[in-house]
Amino acid sequence: MNTQRIERRIDRRTVPTVTEAPPGYEHLRRFWDPVQGCMTVKVLPGEFYVSSQEEMVSTVLGSCVSACIHDPVRGIGGMNHFMLPESKGGSDSWASTVGRAARYGSDAMEHLINDLLKAGAQRADLSVKLFGGGRVLAQMSDVGQRNIEFVRRYISTEKLKVVAEDLGDIYPRQVQFFPQSGKARVRQLRRSDDVKLVAGERTYLKQLANDPIKGEVELF
Repeated sequence: MNTQRIERRIDRRTVPTVTEAPPGYEHLRRFWDPVQGCMTVKVLPGEFYVSSQEEMVSTVLGSCVSACIHDPVRGIGGMNHFMLPESKGGSDSWASTVGRAARYGSDAMEHLINDLLKAGAQRADLSVKLFGGGRVLAQMSDVGQRNIEFVRRYISTEKLKVVAEDLGDIYPRQVQFFPQSGKARVRQLRRSDDVKLVAGERTYLKQLANDPIKGEVELF
């Protein structure tokens, strides 16, 4: 009996207390992952996170795209997760999406970059890894391809350096990013996960399409 009590005390000590989220990220889910042996932060559509701690940032992508941006000199990194609203008709799908792309895709990128710079990163040292943009169901409009086109144009315009990417295809992905080291892992999800994932993305698309225009975000 005494031995069991001692073992329970030891087990409790091996699981660190969940630390408070950095200011501005209190709404994100943070928890201790015993498999990875570190704190883990879940990033959902429309969210982003920046950190210089030894922790993991995780997300699941269907047609959405995540940019993982890292300053290797200072050990600061962050991830976002965004989707462009679906085009409402017209043969030129890109032209009909540009207005909302500027609202959501650019906002996602600029918020992430701004917070990286506020945390001490230097723009000249930033490296980018891009993930997602899959066409996870054949009957769904190819939002993923438009997301890929947008993020590549943005990266080119802003003259950022892409060091790795895993974009397109037909599979959803789980992405794990370690902001301090800049390492990233990608795992393709089984096809049985697609229906639930796409249903969630369709709901998110409708929310974006009906969302009022937001103020501009300054990039410094």
